[in-house]
Amino acid sequence: MEFFQDLMAYEFLQKAFITSIMVGIICGVIGSFIILRGMALMGDAISHAVLPGVAISYMLGINFFYGAVVTGVLTSLGIGAISQNSRIKNDSSIGLVFAAMFALGIILITSAQSAIDLTQILFGNVLSVRTSDMVVTLIVGVVVLLAVYLFYKELLVSSFDETMAAAYGLKVRMIHYGIMVLLTLVTVASLQTVGVVLVIAMLITPASTAYLLTNRLSIMIFLAAFFGAASSVIGLYVSFTYNLPSGPVIVLVATAIFAFMFLFSPKQGVIVRMVQSNKRKVA
Repeated sequence: MEFFQDLMAYEFLQKAFITSIMVGIICGVIGSFIILRGMALMGDAISHAVLPGVAISYMLGINFFYGAVVTGVLTSLGIGAISQNSRIKNDSSIGLVFAAMFALGIILITSAQSAIDLTQILFGNVLSVRTSDMVVTLIVGVVVLLAVYLFYKELLVSSFDETMAAAYGLKVRMIHYGIMVLLTLVTVASLQTVGVVLVIAMLITPASTAYLLTNRLSIMIFLAAFFGAASSVIGLYVSFTYNLPSGPVIVLVATAIFAFMFLFSPKQGVIVRMVQSNKRKVA
């Protein structure tokens, strides 16, 4: 009860609550496509590669959103350029670019250590969300949801079969880079909540949980958004109540939900399948 009383009384907690829900939703939505397209490593790369942009933004005294988006987009373009114009495979090009960008970010942050809280960037601090951060997250959320709604059919076909999508005349490469841009926006919007290190968990875990429960993309998106939002709210409650870091707690809650579904989901649950298998043997 104390949490909800404080939620009604303190503006900073209200901002954290609203922002957490928005981040959970947009991570779940875009994470669904990341899961289906096998792009988890790309998500990890972009989440780390935005670090130089964050550092440069702080050094220039501007909102970190702008620098992070630029470096995120440049990273995705750089990975594509290397894998498409050399013998280097996609996973290797991801490792090359994201490691270099992350290292550059660490150097820049070390150079401007007095202006940047490295711990907050790496692990987030949702309780320090400002109004400007909340507005940015809202704008990113609207852009992501609108893009998914308008191009749902194209995303559906290309996510399951790129060859068929190309045969239908869809611009597969453009769709791929469009998802990269959306992924970058979601990553940057999530930095304040869960940080660079943990944002990949919010992209992957709620969507993976939803994937255990359904074979339909539309239902998967809604479930992933729900699990993402629920993880954020429960994690914020636990972190505030027990004075724990918000980002890691949110991720652990999301992981706990996944673990429960992994064991007990109606069709894919390990324990459920074991029980059904034993029943068939008895019969």
